[in-house]
Amino acid sequence: MSDHVESAQAEDRSYPSLRKNRDFLRLLFGRLVTNAGDSLYAVAAMWLVYDLTGSTVYTGIAESLLLLPLVLQFLSGPLVDRWPVIRALVSIQIVQAIAILSLPVAAYTGHLTVELLLVTIPPLALLNQFVYPAQSAVLPRIVSDDQLTRANSAFSFTLNGLDMLFEAVGGLLIAFIGAASIFVLDSVTFVVAALLFVGVRVPPTENQVEDAGEIDVSGYLSDMADGFRCLRGTVFVEMTLATMVVNFGTGMTLAVLPSFADIRGGPALFGAMLGALGVGRALGAAIASRLEAVKFGHVKVIGSAAGCLLWLGAVYAPWPSLAVGLFALAWLPAGISAVMGGTLEQTVTPDHLLGRVASLTGSASTLTLPIGALLGGVVGSVIGTLNTMAVAGLLLGFVSLFYAARPRLRRLPAMNDIDPEEFDISVDSPTESESHD
Repeated sequence: MSDHVESAQAEDRSYPSLRKNRDFLRLLFGRLVTNAGDSLYAVAAMWLVYDLTGSTVYTGIAESLLLLPLVLQFLSGPLVDRWPVIRALVSIQIVQAIAILSLPVAAYTGHLTVELLLVTIPPLALLNQFVYPAQSAVLPRIVSDDQLTRANSAFSFTLNGLDMLFEAVGGLLIAFIGAASIFVLDSVTFVVAALLFVGVRVPPTENQVEDAGEIDVSGYLSDMADGFRCLRGTVFVEMTLATMVVNFGTGMTLAVLPSFADIRGGPALFGAMLGALGVGRALGAAIASRLEAVKFGHVKVIGSAAGCLLWLGAVYAPWPSLAVGLFALAWLPAGISAVMGGTLEQTVTPDHLLGRVASLTGSASTLTLPIGALLGGVVGSVIGTLNTMAVAGLLLGFVSLFYAARPRLRRLPAMNDIDPEEFDISVDSPTESESHD
């Protein structure tokens, strides 16, 4: 049994309920506000690029640059496991708040160009890649083991619900006040997030140091290698490969979505479609906590197949409102899977490895997002926006077949029936029990 599970069982009684857990609530609302900033930034930046160029090729490049930093999450893993996480989170929010103001300044002085946007997008997106691994590593240390699924569900529901709200509002704000003005509001959200993170108290892990300077290069590389070794041969590798396929299609869709909105209804529809993505994931996250007795493998097989059909319906829907509704429903299975997958990973991974594992799986999963976005922009200019989005939807059908065909994916357990010993995630034991095959 992992040291995370053992320590959690010993301390379960000392944790307050989630509603009374101040550290959990401050972390939740801090992540919620910084996520709002990211949502506003993504909508404004992508629409500005399309507005300045009118080209899906450029929006594909911009989306790939926006998503590329996600691939580098693994670099933050050893730092998450050793640094005082909250101090780092606060610092990152302040830096983002200052950096984002360069864009409205450029706009108001007449110096905002597509080239400037393409140059500033990657570093601003890169700054936030510490947040998700940090949240994943912190959460099991501030809530009890039996609260973990509900805590993950609360995070996913709240964050994706906020995505829906701010992306939809972002589309409307573009129409009324212009995309450049949104960046000012964006800066404010990062300051608020920093203030919320300040109050979170997180018990240190056995490997944590107070001074980041104590981590030398050899120790950093060794920690990273431990993360790779403990994942090698496990079921998480296959799960990540399937997610990479879905994210490739998602990247393609995001690249041509401004064009889709322009064809069907303008910037408000662009925000609505992005918001639909958030709505679907939020509803799925809310449902996930009620499906703790359902096998994760079965959820993936059925959910991915349903998502494929709904996605195709959204692409060819005759009315914009129907397209938005079907697109939201297509993302519902993804919201369920995100909660279940995160809970499984957190439950079976030792605390001192969790930052590295979360950042590695997160980086690998998102590797295909920028690739899909880059190729999606080019493909969209050749075969058209609708056909490009349809190809992306068909990839969900492939994932359903992949989970059905692979025994240890199909047999992934329900959240209330996880046995960490069956997964054996540790540095010394790199392979999951092969009896699953």
